[in-house]
Amino acid sequence: MRHTPVSYFWRGETICSRSVSDVVLTGTVDVPAPSARLLADWQREITLHLGLEPGDVEPLPLPRARVRWPDYRHCVQAVADWTRSLGLQEVLASADVALMACRGARYHHDGARYGSKAFCNLFLSEDQGLDLHFPAAGQRFPLARGTVVIFDTGQPHAVIDRHSSGFDEADFPSERERNQVFLSWELPIEDDHVGHALQIAFDIDPASALLLKEEQVWLDGARASVCPATGRWLPADPA
Repeated sequence: MRHTPVSYFWRGETICSRSVSDVVLTGTVDVPAPSARLLADWQREITLHLGLEPGDVEPLPLPRARVRWPDYRHCVQAVADWTRSLGLQEVLASADVALMACRGARYHHDGARYGSKAFCNLFLSEDQGLDLHFPAAGQRFPLARGTVVIFDTGQPHAVIDRHSSGFDEADFPSERERNQVFLSWELPIEDDHVGHALQIAFDIDPASALLLKEEQVWLDGARASVCPATGRWLPADPA
């Protein structure tokens, strides 16, 4: 356990421990292309309000998008059918969902905020020559409309150029369209089906968990972060 990452997460009002999975579930679902009107609305929001810089990941207003998005239900249904095909039953039905935009993404993990969750992401943009990269798992997936993934929030990941080995701001010049829009669901990591599919082991370090007051990820007995350019784990001072 000492040489593998450990996620410390909230279970109710108690911090508990679990393994960090390097399993990535992925597939492709058939979803309609967003309309020109909806794409234009997203582009205005990204340009005027989000001001995405290379590596940024920010939310878009989902309620407003749904008003102009008759195919939203089709997208949700396609992902629900896919998750059921993986044996995850109806986990998507009760999961929180957000609409997100990114201009690439630096390597990071989300275990310091979403340690009790797994992410399920459906990508809605056309292929921009970008990959979703999981360096610890040694996997990368080309992003195109209909790409869907489920992964542990504690696993380092990034959105990088298909021909790059790491994240580089120079791969995202202002004159080139490289934004990605995606739906993201928060799946409960302790759901029996989710935990089994991702091969999560729970309560692996209860002694350390008792000492903590916030979610975090440790490696080699210390709180760890991720190099934003390479995705390598960076040890920090013991928590």
